[in-house]
This record gives sequence, structure tokens and C-alpha cells, in this order.
Amino acid sequence: MPDPSRGGGRPPGWLAGSMLAVGAVGCASGPQPAPDPPPAALTSPYRTTEAPVARAAHQEPAGKRPPPPPDGPAPASGPVAVDEFVRIAVAHNPRLGRATFAVDQAQGRYVQAGLYPNPTLGASFDELGDRTGPGGVNTVPQLTQEVVTGRKLSLSQAVAAREVDQAALALLRERYALIGNVRAAFYDVYALERRVTVLDELVGLAGEAVKNGQILLENKQIARLDLVQLEVELARFRAQADAARRELPGARTRLAAVVGDPRLPVGAAAGPFEDVPLYDPDRTLDTVLATHPEARSARVGVDRAQAAVRRAEADPIPNVTLTSGYVRQNQNRSDDWLIGVSLPVPVWNRNQGNIRAAKAEVGMAVQEVGRVENDLAERVAAALRAYSAALKLAEQYRTELLPRAEETYKLSLEAFKGGQFEYLRVIQAQRAFAEARLEYNRALGEAWRAAAELSALLLEEWWPGPPPKPPGIGAGPAMGPAMLPPPGKLP
Repeated sequence: MPDPSRGGGRPPGWLAGSMLAVGAVGCASGPQPAPDPPPAALTSPYRTTEAPVARAAHQEPAGKRPPPPPDGPAPASGPVAVDEFVRIAVAHNPRLGRATFAVDQAQGRYVQAGLYPNPTLGASFDELGDRTGPGGVNTVPQLTQEVVTGRKLSLSQAVAAREVDQAALALLRERYALIGNVRAAFYDVYALERRVTVLDELVGLAGEAVKNGQILLENKQIARLDLVQLEVELARFRAQADAARRELPGARTRLAAVVGDPRLPVGAAAGPFEDVPLYDPDRTLDTVLATHPEARSARVGVDRAQAAVRRAEADPIPNVTLTSGYVRQNQNRSDDWLIGVSLPVPVWNRNQGNIRAAKAEVGMAVQEVGRVENDLAERVAAALRAYSAALKLAEQYRTELLPRAEETYKLSLEAFKGGQFEYLRVIQAQRAFAEARLEYNRALGEAWRAAAELSALLLEEWWPGPPPKPPGIGAGPAMGPAMLPPPGKLP
């Protein structure tokens, strides 16, 4: 006897057993919320300086990440690293909660797509008041059941299963987009804090120059106008430092909002700043195109469209409607049974239009794969362009411009103390040194923000370093791409 859950044959036994069997099959075969872990989502294969390190999957394993506090995010009492803000965001941000409900919604549709049609219970009373039998002809009860043929239920579930996969991939995309935004906002705050620190140091240097100028003025080695120029430079640095400090509360509030709690206290940032992660452009692009959830979802969309074609082609196969009932004929006082079979005849409507539309959807899904890959390649190129330019500029400042500007400033300041240089040359050297330090800090901040975007595109769970080792467990073998499940293979 065919299985009704497969879409063909008639219900086994009678309806109660049939419905329970169909429901059990639908629940048992339904996809899970997370079809598979993120594929090939590694920290190091795109880097040029580290050994490959395994990353956590979509859900953090027990013991890898501390649980969130019972009363919500804990305020930062001291310097906090970026991973702590990421942990709070993943635990509390409503973006992920909404995407999780979308997965549940898709699973519900999957279950519904495989449920067998309910029977219809009815009664009919004909020929009432007939002179030969006023009670008429009564059919009580009358049961009608539609028998699904052509495996329509399983084909409908195949379409819904791909939608569950896409919902799970959308959740994965939201997760790493959120993580990338948190990291970028964190390094906005970090770069601004470093700018304040640099400006405070420049205020100190300018203050020292003013003190030396006062001594020289007392000794009548410079004019009052020279000292005023040095004081103006000091006031300029103080104004810039004050402006940067006024920006910090807004940057911290933005970071808290990106995390998901605008009232979250944000303290000082901690972590590496001058050691920007290194990425290989070619490997980065290849990995993003192979593993990013948007690309994988587009490929799953092709499978869904093909499943929809198969479902549309099965629709013209007519379902059979079975009818049975007990008939009481009061005219001749006889007890009879009613058995009926009916089915539609697909003469004019053979679902031609829906089949054509479904096939066109396959072509659209194939083109969508190319569009998504092009969009990802554009995003990777933009991030790499900003990253490479900022990193190169920061390296030039660190190795060439900063040392020379610092040496020039120190030599000019010493010469000024000895009365060998005039104040204009000291101010020029001081400005050059200040601009070099501020530009170096700005370039590092831009490099970190671009690296944060790359880390999100590459699905890097632990960033900028490798995942922490659990206590008492030594370092295991490195896991590379070949040891992970192949991309795009959802169960």
C-alpha cells in the first residue's frame, strides 16, 4: 500500500491512523534549524602570517564562550577587547532573534507542506416528506477523503526544505554582518581613543616648547611675537584634543547601539592596534565566493527553483476523491452503503502556465547566483582597496615618515633651546611631527575598519587572533580547509 506521506495511494486503515502516520513522517524528516556549520570558515587561510586555526561553528560549543550574564550584558569596568562586545551582540541583538524566528517560520511551512488533507465528514437528507416514506433517503455519516497522487506532498516538502536552508543561511549572514559591524564600530572607538592619546602627547610637547620659549624670552633671545606663535600652536593642539574627547561619547554610544543595547556602558578599548591582520587578496576572494552565506543561499535557490518545477509538473496528475457512507432509505426501509470515486480530468488546465513560470524561475535563480557573486566580489574589492591603501600608508608612516619627522623635531627643538633656530622652524617641525602621528593613527584606524569588514565576509569567528584554548587542553592539530565540510553542501 502506498504511503500517503509520499503523495500517492490511499490512506491506510482509516483516517485517524493515516493522519498520525503522515504527521510523524513530516516531523521526523523535517530539516533542523541550522542545516550545517559554516563551511571553511577559518581565521588563518586568508592571512599571510599565521598557521591555520579551526573556528567555531554557527553555535558556540559548550565551554568555548562564557554564557551571557543572567541579567543582561555586564557593564565594562575596565578596558574591554572586541570579542567581549561580539559575545554580547550575538547573545542579545534583536537582528539575530528576528532571523532565528524566520528559520522557525520556514520549518513550520516545511511541516505544513507534508501534511495529508483532512477527511470531510458530512450528512445528506434527500426526498424528505415523500409520500411513500416521509423520512426520505438519509446518508449519515458520509466520509470523503482526497488521496494525493504523484508524490505531491514530498515534492512540496522538497521546495520547503530548500527554503529552510535559505532561512538558516540568512541567519548565518545576519550573524557575521552583525559581528563585522561591531568590530568596525569598536575600532572606530579605539582609533578615536588613540587620537586623543596622541593629541595629549602633542599638547605636552607643545607645552614644553612654550616653556622653553618663555625662558628664551626672559633671556631676551626671542621676541614676544615668537612666544605667541608657540602658544597659538599649543592652543590648537588642545582644541583638537578637546574635540576628539567630545566625539568619544557619541562613538561609544554608537558601539553600544550596534551591539544591541544603547544603554550598555562602554569603557576603554583594549587589544592590538598597530598589528593589523594580514590578508591575501586572491585567497580572500576565492574563499568569500565559495563560503559566504549569500552565495550559498543563491546556489540553494537554484535547487529550490528546480524542485518547484518538479512540483508544478506533478500538479496535473489528478488526485482521487473517495467517498463512503451509510444510506437509510425510509421508503422501502432498507439499509444501503454508498461508495464513490471521483477525479478531475486534466483536459484544458494541465498547469501549463505554472510550469512555464517555474522553469523561468530556474533561469532567474541561475542568474541570481552570478549577480550575488559579482556583488560579493565588488564588496571584497572595495574592502581590500581601502585595507591595502591604509595598511601601506600606515607602514610608510611607521618606517619612514614618523622616524624622520620625530628626529627633525627633536633636532630643531634642541637647536631652538640653544638659540640656533628661530621659532618658525620649530613650529614647522612640530606640525610635521604632529601630522605624521595623527595620519599614522588615522591610517591604522581605516585599515582596522576594512579588516573588520573582511573578517565578516570571511566568516571569521575569532578575530583578530586565534580562538582561546580551553584550560587544561593542549594545542591540537591545525584544521585547514580540506578537513572541513565542502561549501554549499547542506544536508
